[in-house]
Order: sequence, then structure tokens, then C-alpha cells
Amino acid sequence: MPATSPGPPPDSAARLWAPLAGFAVLEARLGDRAQARGPVAAGLYEFLRFGVKQGWACLFGGAMCGLLIVTHLAYPAGAPVARYDVLTLAAIAIQVAMLAFRLETWEEAKVILVFHAVGTAMELYKTHMGSWVYPEPSLLRLGGVPLFTGFLYASVGSYLARVWRLFDFRFTRHPPLWALVVLSLAVYVNFFTHHVTTDLRLVLFAGTAALFGPATIHFRVWRVYRRMPLLLGLLLVTLFIWFAENIGTATRGWVYPHQAAGWAAVSPAKFGSWFLLMIVSYTLVALASRPRALAEAERTPSVAIDAGPARPTSPTTVAGSLPAGSLSE
Repeated sequence: MPATSPGPPPDSAARLWAPLAGFAVLEARLGDRAQARGPVAAGLYEFLRFGVKQGWACLFGGAMCGLLIVTHLAYPAGAPVARYDVLTLAAIAIQVAMLAFRLETWEEAKVILVFHAVGTAMELYKTHMGSWVYPEPSLLRLGGVPLFTGFLYASVGSYLARVWRLFDFRFTRHPPLWALVVLSLAVYVNFFTHHVTTDLRLVLFAGTAALFGPATIHFRVWRVYRRMPLLLGLLLVTLFIWFAENIGTATRGWVYPHQAAGWAAVSPAKFGSWFLLMIVSYTLVALASRPRALAEAERTPSVAIDAGPARPTSPTTVAGSLPAGSLSE
């Protein structure tokens, strides 16, 4: 991943999550030591930072995958509370705990709420049409949809919102937001209408390529911005969602028709469906976070996890007083 301009020494995104704020200075010292040891040590340290940041961004989604695995392997048969209901209650408890212990910001929680609504509406229709089923009983459900499913969609929103902040995303040739809204509405409507009329998926793929193809995303892992095609980044995220889908079906969180007689890998065709849903997800987060040009990194402070000791921060810019829903204003 090529490097772009380094930008100014940024404030630490750790300030956004109170439990991490105390580690900002310690992390800066570790970074200084790694750089003093030479380029190999510095490169390994940057790679480690990348993994830690991704892990922190995946906190909610990772917890949900963990719940699916643990309850599938260890939840007792015949328990008085259905497994799906336990998943729902556990997901609510995790959400409350993340807010209470400031592992998640209220801005992220607002994004997650929107994903709940968008995902649950689609789930109700898709299960009615037989696209997939939830094979186990539960009380906490709407129609054929257990309520924990909304949290699975929300985990995608949580990841995108957190990774945007952690890597201080900047862009060149980013699609206009109005165009993303139009594309996302078309994608979402097609998820419903393709059951009864022509599937416009190929047209939507072409539109996505036209909008996102020219765009480049710049992200700060450590001291410089790295860059990659935005379209490639979305495809990589979709790949990991497809991996998570296989975990979900292997643990009988839900079942596709071809898995009724026994587990089999999720069809590669679902990759395309999730890629289009990723466009909807990205648009929702982009509307909240407001994409910023790379040039702004050279003249405005960053909130990425910093490359060095955090500069003194005025009371009006601490985490708790950042503008709701946006890091760009």
C-alpha cells in the first residue's frame, strides 16, 4: 500500500473511547522506540498497529460472532430460554455495556440504530420469501425473524463507523453523496423487487463501479497516509462479511435452502448480495461522517490514533464534545 503525505501530528483517536485515552502517550513511546530501531522494526510496528485498530473496529461484530459460536457449541439442549432469545438478550447487554464503559460512542450507537431498522425490514421480507430461515424457536422475534438479527446488521455499521475514525479516512475523487444515496436506494429496493420482477443486480454493479472506480481512500495507520482504491477496500470488507456468514450458518444462526440437509459453504453468489448491501452500509456511514479530502489533512488536525505524543487539546475538542455524527465539521 503506497504512502501519501504524512500530514500534521494528529490528536489521538483513543480520546474518543475513554478506556483507551490513557494509552495514547504510552503507545507514542513504543512507536518512537520502534522507529529508532530502523525501518524493519517500524514496519512491523505499523503492521501491529493495523491489526490492533482493525480488532478494535470489529469489537461489536467479533462479540456477536463469538456468541454464535459459544452458544452453538455449549448451550444446553432443552434449556428453559431459547438459544435465539439468549443471543438477543446477550446482544442487548453487550450494547449497553459498550456504551456504559465508553467502548462505543453515542454517535456510533445512532448509526447502529439505523442499521437495525434497515436490516430488520429486509429480514422480514426475505424470510417471508424463503431466502433463508431461522430454524430454532424463540419468543423474541418479529414474524420469522429473531430480534438478534438486527444486531448482526448493526455490527457492520459499527465496524464502518469505528474504522472511519480509527484510520482517519480521507479521499480523492470520492463520489458525491447524492449519487450514493440514489444508488443505495436503488440497491435496497432491488433487494425486494427482484423476487417479482427483473433483477437489476448487474446494472447496480455497473453503477457502483462507475461511482467508486475512480475513488481512492487514504488511511493513516501510523505516521503517514496509505492509500488504496476505495472499491477494493469495500470488496475486502465484503469478503470478511462472507466469512462471517459462513460462521453464522455453520452455527445454525440461520440456514439457506441449500443447507437444509446439512451445512455447506455459503454460495459465492451471496458475495455479490453482500457487496451491494455494503454500498448501502457505506452510504449511511458516509452521510454521518462526511468524507473529507486528503488535502484537508495538511491543514486540519486529525483524530486518528496519533503518530506521536498528543498535542495539548482544548476543552472544546475533547472526545465528549465532538460534533454528533460527524468528524468533519
